[in-house]
Formats: sequence, C-alpha cells, structure tokens
Amino acid sequence: MDIKVMTYNIHHGKGLDKQTDLHRIADIIEKSKADIIGLNEVDRNFSRRSDYEDQISLLAKQLNMYQGFSPSISLPFKNQANVREYGNALLSRYPIITKKSHSFHLKAGLAEPRSLLEASIQINGKLVRFYVTHLSLNSFLHRKQANFIIHQLDKCSHPMIIMGDWNMRPGSNKWCNITKKFQDVWNLAGNGTGFTYPSKKPRIRLDYLFVSQEVRVVDVELVKILSKASDHLPLKATLSLY
Repeated sequence: MDIKVMTYNIHHGKGLDKQTDLHRIADIIEKSKADIIGLNEVDRNFSRRSDYEDQISLLAKQLNMYQGFSPSISLPFKNQANVREYGNALLSRYPIITKKSHSFHLKAGLAEPRSLLEASIQINGKLVRFYVTHLSLNSFLHRKQANFIIHQLDKCSHPMIIMGDWNMRPGSNKWCNITKKFQDVWNLAGNGTGFTYPSKKPRIRLDYLFVSQEVRVVDVELVKILSKASDHLPLKATLSLY
C-alpha cells in the first residue's frame, strides 16, 4: 500500500512577495495530492501577521482533512482567556486516532521554544506513527531536542514517519545521529541536491522526511508549484507500507 507524505514549512503563509495568503498554501497541498502533510510555522489565532486566523483549522476545512496541532509558543490574549499559538501541524486524509504535543522545555529565554507533534493514523487497518517537528538553530538545543525525539521513537513499535524542518545539513553530526536508526528518504531515492531553502534559489537542505526501516521509499521529489508561497519548498515522498 502506497501513501504520499509531504513536509512543508509554510512560514505562516507569508510568501516571498511579502503577502500572507493561506489559499496559496492550500492550493499547493491540493495539487501535490499528498495524503498526509506535516506543517511547520503555523499560526493559530497568533497575531495580526496572519489576521489572528486558526490556520490549521482553515486548511483542514478547505482541504477536507483531519488535523492535529502542537504549539511551540503559547501566549495569552490581552484581557482574554484564549491563547495565541504558533507551532507544528498535521493534515491527513486518514483518521487521526491519537495525537499528543511534546514541548521542549529546556532553558527558558535562550531561544525560540520548539515542540514535537506525535500522532497515530489508521491507514487501511494499519496503525502508523507520525512525528512533526521544527528544531532549533542553536546547536546545544538542537542536540537536546533531537535526543528527546530519538528517545520517543525508541518507545514505538509501529512504522514511523518523521517530518519537519530540522535546521541541519545532510552529512553533519546532527544528521548522522538520526540516520543511525532512520532512513533519510532523499538519500535513498532523491535526484539532485534536495535543497529546500530558500524557495526562490534553494541552496541548502533543511527539510527532511525520515522513515523507520520497515517503510519502503518508492519516490521522492521537491514540490515547486507556486514556490513563492513560502520561503521553503515542500518535500514529498511516496512510501510503501508493508
């Protein structure tokens, strides 16, 4: 059974033209024909920059998909009980059975907070575990966050797919730590550099799809539809679950 999985840092819908347009993001996802999409830099009633919209709910409604969200930043509204959130999200054509948010509570104030979204999705009777994250630029925090993720993955006995902006280069020590246990889909089936950032003239690979050993990689590609819609390009893979 094959599924199409995609990871995409949407930059809260703000494109290279400085316009914030979530409809472009939805259009890219729809045209990609991806079944399950991990998203980074998603606003949920966060600020004026995205008109205080609940971006993941709007995308889920427009695309008729199930959704999950993991806040990396949660801030109170002034004089209101609601919260403003920013973080990682998941869209799925298949039912999301469970979802959990893990916050990386490390040293407060050292850098932007990060989180990990964990979700179990039922795909034609098979339970698959998905993880979506966006790791820190700070090397010390990056190592701590990656170690936490690997520890979480060690607890899982289901097929696993890990998606997100890892802010690292292939071949680095950070990359080697995760690829000791998980397959980098671009390394297995990619053609070319796989650069995802910046979207106009990509020169670095920051966005990754990793899979556990029982998942077979059929194909992988960069999605270059409406590349100006974000500062990152989406990365999509066709995976076989067996």
